[in-house]
Amino acid sequence: MHRNGLAAWAALLTGTLVGTLIGCSPGGAGQAVPVAATASAPSSGEASASAPDEEVSVDRDDALAKALKPLLPDGDARVSVAVAALDGATDGAVYDGTSAFDTASIVKVDILAALLLRAQDAGQALTPQERAYATAMIENSDNASATALWEAIGGADGLDAANQTLGLTGTRAGAGGEWGLTQTTAEDQLTLLRAVFGTESAEGTEGADSGLSEASRAHVAGLMGRIASDQRWGVSAAADSASVCALKNGWLPRSATGLWDINSVGRVSVGGKRYLVSVLSDGNTTKEAGVALVEGAAKAAVAVLTG
Repeated sequence: MHRNGLAAWAALLTGTLVGTLIGCSPGGAGQAVPVAATASAPSSGEASASAPDEEVSVDRDDALAKALKPLLPDGDARVSVAVAALDGATDGAVYDGTSAFDTASIVKVDILAALLLRAQDAGQALTPQERAYATAMIENSDNASATALWEAIGGADGLDAANQTLGLTGTRAGAGGEWGLTQTTAEDQLTLLRAVFGTESAEGTEGADSGLSEASRAHVAGLMGRIASDQRWGVSAAADSASVCALKNGWLPRSATGLWDINSVGRVSVGGKRYLVSVLSDGNTTKEAGVALVEGAAKAAVAVLTG
């Protein structure tokens, strides 16, 4: 694609939004969703067969599917969800986690991870210009900065190579410079979040075996924690009102259908614990409808893990 064509496409993908940086609070578009229990409670007067400290087995994938069912609209909209506790103490949950979706601007996290891996391999730090591009690309979702860094990592080939290191097996870079049309899955996005945020234990946070150094992970996580206020929707709806979360959203109207891709990935805090959440959707009639679907799905996913 010629640079003029790419610039026009990128302008459609997302605008540069600048705002005051704030802590995450629940978005208003999605409503709280009751989660269906998969184990029935004992009837009145019936003693529970479980010991007081015994954990009742729960099929969380099934619980998530039930929780999402009332959110799914009639029509062409699809949603895919993956969620996990950062401390790994609770099983995660997945709904349609391997179906492919356009990334839109959530690919910018992947682009930055690829850039940092290249810098690590070369034994170098990012240049001041690269750091400036990375800040604008993540915090403000600036497309020109994303294009510059896409070219710096070697385009589609560079992203695909980085994803082999990161462990993203179902993600394929967009062809012809169209980075926003990279195809990914909710499970792959959860893998990428683990690569960035690591895992938590009593001893602290440890990095996933993804190739990203501690400094690189801190760089990405720090930028995702400073998203412009106009873009703090999506998975942040599942967070406590007083918590601080880290996220990246993507939104893209498809010219052929007029329908919207709406995606959100990130880390949220609920009840003192932190969770990684990936929600992808397409076929939304409007951006607002897509945001409502993604926020409702994020709330339902976290509720499945928190009970």
